[in-house]
Amino acid sequence: MRHTLMRGTPPLQRPHFKLFQLLVLTGLFHFCLGDSQVTKAVKEMAVLSCDYNIPTQQLMNFRIYWQKNNEVVLTIISGNISVWPKYKNRTIVDIANNLSIVILALRLSDKGTYTCIVQKTDNGVYRREHLALVKLSIRVDFHDPIITDLGNPSADIKKILCSTSGGFPEPRLSWLENGEQLNVINLTVSQDPETELYNISSELHFNLTRNHTFVCLIKYGDQQVSQTFPWIISKPSPLVDPFPLWVTILITIIGICGMTVLITCCWNHSKYYCTIITTSISGSANSISTVQPLSEVLAYSVLLFETKSMETLVSPFTSLSRLCSFTEQTFLSYLLCAWPSTSH
Repeated sequence: MRHTLMRGTPPLQRPHFKLFQLLVLTGLFHFCLGDSQVTKAVKEMAVLSCDYNIPTQQLMNFRIYWQKNNEVVLTIISGNISVWPKYKNRTIVDIANNLSIVILALRLSDKGTYTCIVQKTDNGVYRREHLALVKLSIRVDFHDPIITDLGNPSADIKKILCSTSGGFPEPRLSWLENGEQLNVINLTVSQDPETELYNISSELHFNLTRNHTFVCLIKYGDQQVSQTFPWIISKPSPLVDPFPLWVTILITIIGICGMTVLITCCWNHSKYYCTIITTSISGSANSISTVQPLSEVLAYSVLLFETKSMETLVSPFTSLSRLCSFTEQTFLSYLLCAWPSTSH
């Protein structure tokens, strides 16, 4: 069945086609204006192009204005260049390079939209010849995030905090594990009203029963910084003998040998005080008792004494001599004082 369009009837509306036309016109408008965007960091240099060339010999017929948000930055009138105080000594113009301006030592306050207006004289009247917009974005790089251990709120849970400060523009923080995004807890974003710089922090709670590798990712503009926090369950290490087996055996052998030598020396020394010899001279009614080393007794046996009797007595001081470090002379004197004489 055909439909006939009657005269005087308005054509059918096509909203999608009209929307397409609007987008195309908007794009052409921005293209004609020379709209562009420049992103730089604080203290860097930015080149803003007017995208318009003027032969040097014709410069007297033009007026060029650079301004930001209706605030004058630089003007070129009749070939004379003037820079406003806020940009003085850090802003230059490059006439040969599309009437560009170069801003040195960028500040955060330099961000904004800059407009380049070119006027040309026509019969004594200046008319706008060209208009360009340049959006300048300034960033302040954030420090690498710091991850702080906040302790254990419970036996199997640990709490950590990721934070960084002193950056621009406004940042976004994410916690990642194996590329998967985790829940952000207690996210805090603040901005200093004077410097306009941002601070950001967030907590993460995780289970201690398995190994983890977390990444704290902070994005700002087209830049990002990150920090990694590994958590590895520590296994109890086996007890290790501080000395190897051969060292233990060597120390034991040395100890046994040392004790053997010590006991032997003490025994050999103490035997000299265990012999009390009683002798009497022939024809005398008195006998003489002396304490002598056994070796001396054997040596003196060749003397022409008649041995009436010889007894080996174990003195009560024998044990004392073994325990105490008496010299032979001292111990002999002690015995002679105890028993000045013995009659048999």
